[in-house]
Amino acid sequence: MKMTDYKATLNLPETAFPMKAGLPNREPETLQRWNSIDLYGKLRAIGEGRPKFILHDGPPYANGAIHIGHALNKILKDMITRSRTLSGYDAPYVPGWDCHGLPIEHKVETTHGKNLPADKVRELCRAYASEQIELQKVDFIRLGVLGDWSNPYKTMNFANEAGEIRALAEMVKEGFVFKGLKPVNWCFDCGSALAEAEVEYQDKQSNAIDVAFPAADPQKLATAFGLASLSKPAAVAIWTTTPWTIPANQALNVHPEFEYALVDTGERLLLIASELVESCLQRYGLQGDVIATTTGAALELMEFNHPFYERISPMYLADYVELGAGTGIVHSAPAYGEDDFYSCKRYGMSNDDILTPVQSNGVYAESLPFFGGQFIWKAGPAIVEKLDEVGCLLASEKITHSYMHCWRHKTPLIYRATAQWFVGMDKTPVEGATLRERALEGVEQTQFVPAWGKARLHNMIAGRPDWCISRQRNWGVPIPFFLHKESGELHPRTVELMETVARRVEQEGIEAWFKLDAAELLGDEATEYDKISDTLDVWFDSGTTHWHVLRGSHSFGHSQGPRADLYLEGSDQHRGWFHSSLLTGCAIDGHAPYKALLTHGFTVDENGRKMSKSLGNTIAPQKVNDTLGADILRLWVASTDYSGEMAVSDQILQRSADAYRRIRNTARFLLSNLTGFDPAQHAIPAEQMLDLDRWAVDRALLLQREIEQAYEEYRFWVVYQKVHNFCVQELGGFYLDIIKDRQYTTAADSVARRSCQTAMFHIAEALVRWIAPILAFTADEIWQYLPGERNEAVMLNTWYEGLTELPANVELGRDFWEQVMAVKSAVNKELEAQRAAKAIGGNLQAEITLYADESLQGTLTRLGDELRFVLISSKASVQPLAAAPEGAVASELAGLKLSVVKSAHTKCARCWHHREDVGVDPAHPEICGRCVSNVYGSGEERHHA
Repeated sequence: MKMTDYKATLNLPETAFPMKAGLPNREPETLQRWNSIDLYGKLRAIGEGRPKFILHDGPPYANGAIHIGHALNKILKDMITRSRTLSGYDAPYVPGWDCHGLPIEHKVETTHGKNLPADKVRELCRAYASEQIELQKVDFIRLGVLGDWSNPYKTMNFANEAGEIRALAEMVKEGFVFKGLKPVNWCFDCGSALAEAEVEYQDKQSNAIDVAFPAADPQKLATAFGLASLSKPAAVAIWTTTPWTIPANQALNVHPEFEYALVDTGERLLLIASELVESCLQRYGLQGDVIATTTGAALELMEFNHPFYERISPMYLADYVELGAGTGIVHSAPAYGEDDFYSCKRYGMSNDDILTPVQSNGVYAESLPFFGGQFIWKAGPAIVEKLDEVGCLLASEKITHSYMHCWRHKTPLIYRATAQWFVGMDKTPVEGATLRERALEGVEQTQFVPAWGKARLHNMIAGRPDWCISRQRNWGVPIPFFLHKESGELHPRTVELMETVARRVEQEGIEAWFKLDAAELLGDEATEYDKISDTLDVWFDSGTTHWHVLRGSHSFGHSQGPRADLYLEGSDQHRGWFHSSLLTGCAIDGHAPYKALLTHGFTVDENGRKMSKSLGNTIAPQKVNDTLGADILRLWVASTDYSGEMAVSDQILQRSADAYRRIRNTARFLLSNLTGFDPAQHAIPAEQMLDLDRWAVDRALLLQREIEQAYEEYRFWVVYQKVHNFCVQELGGFYLDIIKDRQYTTAADSVARRSCQTAMFHIAEALVRWIAPILAFTADEIWQYLPGERNEAVMLNTWYEGLTELPANVELGRDFWEQVMAVKSAVNKELEAQRAAKAIGGNLQAEITLYADESLQGTLTRLGDELRFVLISSKASVQPLAAAPEGAVASELAGLKLSVVKSAHTKCARCWHHREDVGVDPAHPEICGRCVSNVYGSGEERHHA
């Protein structure tokens, strides 16, 4: 007998939405479409009148190709602005670039040579930065980051350079800026002071020497130790790892509370901290006896002779002296040590008194006796030799220790006292609190994500020294000051003059200052003043963007500039951009320029190792885009807790690709089963939908509330987990699995089918929005395939409002379906075991009997005959637990046993269920009764599932 082909009578899934994502090829097409419809412009148009959410971009440096850390940072920012847009905010994103500073100038020098005219250097630097910005911009856009790419901010834009000068003028006006001689981190290769953030620590080999400073007044020293006199020459012993500082020694330091011993070593008496006598004598190869002790306080202002120069080194008291190594006495060269500097200043030493023999290139001044013209690192042996010659060298050895280096040149730095411009942390301003007090209060008023950032920034502000804002470079925003040649004071009209300079810079860029003749502004006074050539620390550039960007070039309609809702950068920016922005904001406006700070960790490989080219463990975002697609990179960012280190590797990204496929396949299933569904005509009101469909929509609504909250709290990994689990469990493992039969076999326009299509439509409308901040390209692609009238892009919408909540008094409520899910899970395990044992083929060959306790039996019987559709079996019944036969299988679910037998009935050629009524209708001998009704009759009625 010939079999009838019933395939045409089924509502089989159909969609043009491709199963294979093909992201590397499809994503660039999507970018072109966004550009053609001016998606960013449309977002700004629909945002009119909405509350604003301002995420201010911390500018990456315009130098070199973007790396995985850049991609992570930009994707996080994009996920935030997208999710805030969906939450009903106007959330513009203005990308920015940091354009001045040493790395660009260094790049120009290495490319074009060092001795170029300054104006040529600036011209080449500006051109180079422009080239780098265009290269980086392409890669950022490729990641799917929505932003004002046609009008970004650049710190080298003339208006921003002028705005930075105006920000400095505000701080001058408030009384925070001063000139001072202080030790700063100095790099000989840079020829400039460095910010704290530009310092890194590496191992360095140094000469560690012990030096004797002979007592200048032996009698006074004897008295301090309670002795009538000294029987032989005496000297104080010091230990240092920087022999090059000995020529600049001007004092010695002891701790007031430590005990110090006078040790007779035979030829002379040595003054050493009591705790260190034994280790020192061993180092010197000497034996000796302690003849007297005293406290450090008793040694105050004792005088000692410099080993080889005719000058006195007085003994000062200092709390920073330690007993961990050395002799317990610290030699003090105030020009080359921060603690030394402050110690000498406390004892009245003036700036003019401080000796500064080391020049900016690291060479001693020619006038320095014995060592003039020598480079300090190479002068060490000569200094040791001189100390030995004069009988003051006690010991010398090579040691390896951690030492500060330039992050750029990887060469050792020194502290060097130079005349620099500072922002005073504790300087009394014109009015109000000090900058330190303001900044600490600013920390208190800021929300930190994660919370540990608060203590970190607080501690940095609490302990930081004054901020050295001046640099000696060509490529930077000038400090447009005129100093009186005799008094060294700022011109009395400095703030007014700065505004005049700012106007010129606004028209011509920073070049306007450098080519300015002082007489143009000062007239006859010009001969009395020096025009300084210092430039601003690059951290001042980015640290004042709240002023010259948010209050200037991109004020978003705010006359006073908005206070940013969020700054987001890597954890290193607590000492960088977060820090400098806080200081400038508090100095100018009295508060932080941000309401919240979000910090992300650094990328590491799967073994936790820092990424480096030498290890070969770097991941280039450009390569990921070309092989897997940007959405896979975005999904990795979303799925990883950014509060710590973020592991990434090819294997980890492959796992993200697997998770992506699950989400994509779920979306494709929904789309393919919405064939022929027009929501305007076919959507079923919630109260008329089947119970299971109502539950699925309600479950999506509850999930949406959780997802909105997670986005609100920047917990993207929670969004990822919830969406992924929903696709895998509630949808893939339960709901979509159950409704296939109803969707495929019931009449095309039946309530049973339209009900589940309505549910799938609502779920798809919600799902596409949930993933839009993360899977930006895929969400937009899904949007194009959803039925019904809609606008051009998913991002032009807000969270879906068509989801309906189950009434509290509904018969089959949330608890009911939670129990049913648990039962289905237990049944699935047994069916899998039966299939593995070859007892059954597919699930529809099974007839299932559930033996349930009274409570569970009452739950399951409410489904009636539709229980079989939930369990995806040809027959299912419920019996009391007490009736369970000996062979019934106990499930992991309490109060439930079950038995599975292979059906003896014929398989329906249409729905594949094994039913006793297959062939009962002689006109249709191959199909079951309900299929006859669904195809040729009035159709079956379904109520629950």
